[in-house]
Amino acid sequence: MNPRKTPAPAAGQPLARVLAEHIVATPAQSLPALALERAQMSLASTIASAAMGYGIESARIVRELEIGDGGTPAATVWFDRARLPLAGAVRVNALASDAAASDDSDLRSIAHIGTIVSTVGLAVGERQAASGREVLAAMVLGYELAGRIDEALTPGRMQRGFHGSVSTVFGACAAAGRLLRLDAERMTHAIALSATSIGGMAIAADTSCAREYHAGMAASAGVRAALAAQAGFRGEPGVLDLPRGFLHALGGQALDEIARGWGQSWDIVTDMAIKLMPGAHPFHATAEAAADAARAGRVRPQDVERVVITAAVQWTHFKGEPHPRNLVDAAHSLFYFVAAAIADGGFGWRHMDPARMADPVIAALQDRIEFDPAPPPLPDRFPHRHGGSVAIHLKDGTIHRGTCQAPRGSGPRGVHWQDVQDKFRQLFPLAGLPDDATARCLDILRDFDRADAVARLASCLAARQPPP
Repeated sequence: MNPRKTPAPAAGQPLARVLAEHIVATPAQSLPALALERAQMSLASTIASAAMGYGIESARIVRELEIGDGGTPAATVWFDRARLPLAGAVRVNALASDAAASDDSDLRSIAHIGTIVSTVGLAVGERQAASGREVLAAMVLGYELAGRIDEALTPGRMQRGFHGSVSTVFGACAAAGRLLRLDAERMTHAIALSATSIGGMAIAADTSCAREYHAGMAASAGVRAALAAQAGFRGEPGVLDLPRGFLHALGGQALDEIARGWGQSWDIVTDMAIKLMPGAHPFHATAEAAADAARAGRVRPQDVERVVITAAVQWTHFKGEPHPRNLVDAAHSLFYFVAAAIADGGFGWRHMDPARMADPVIAALQDRIEFDPAPPPLPDRFPHRHGGSVAIHLKDGTIHRGTCQAPRGSGPRGVHWQDVQDKFRQLFPLAGLPDDATARCLDILRDFDRADAVARLASCLAARQPPP
């Protein structure tokens, strides 16, 4: 996009208003094809992850609560016959996707922005009878808003203990507001209301099912903010940048960069990473490094004396504990990622099975893992943007090394449809839809630019088999 096509905001306007004008004034046709394609990939990945998460207890509990409450049937609950009001549908669908820890992450801060803009875009697009292209454009813009705000908060919000949901909510409100056709004034208030609508403690997300609870609440709160603004509800336009406001409270920095250069690049292209293995995204590159070293050296687990990890996440003290026994612990254990990658030649969806977590070969390797006591300094303030190295020391003195700066499926490495399709074909059947639904839904997603794509996909996702 040529930034000159977007009217320059008046000097002295609140940041929420500046960002709102960018979102409202950016024409869909000006968005690059690659950005729209990455939105398609995000949607496919989010649905696949939700299929994996559909049967998880946390997803089931919230789904039953929302369906029990009922309300105006506006949008589809994925893999179910129910339809719910917008805020309820996006809460259920986002929570299911995040529950499986298999959706997406932003490389700067590991916020799961793609999950939020995907679930909101499809639900609001269904209700508004939007075209596929309109939904994809709303997703790109929602991702941009959330990404820019969260970049300013990194690493301050994490140091203060706040989860990425405090930023992903802006992706929800922007995607919803765009599809609701809010003008700049109402979009300003949608952003302002979102800023004061959501919390989320990082410690709870790292140790419990609060992680997916946060995702559901961010999606729901952002939609509610957009709907309230559409109806005329007004917030404080200066809430982002005023003293004691959102950015000040969460340790924001480089604030003048948040709105600068809008349209020169798109965060969904440069910083979105689709998970091609489950679990915490900062561990993926290090697991790749371990697998590469083990395969190249034809390493046998019984020959390993010790494994030394040097990873950017050491600067965040985010590495988990060895010997996980459930999905939450496994998703946050760098010990498990590396040990399983060495033992099995890679880390994949099957490693979220408690049986694999209890494997004695993997357990023995976890006990031989050490961390570099003096990892190299980070080149910038974004620890999650950088990967890791692994040195496998064998009992005979041989050392096999591997390094990976960015995982497969991430912006720097490129995201490829073949990888996304493989993920979709493996995870989507877990939701229990008819056998032909996987191919039908994937075909719709690959051709999502069509005018009727949203309605067709919603119908496909709702075609749950009746109980026997």
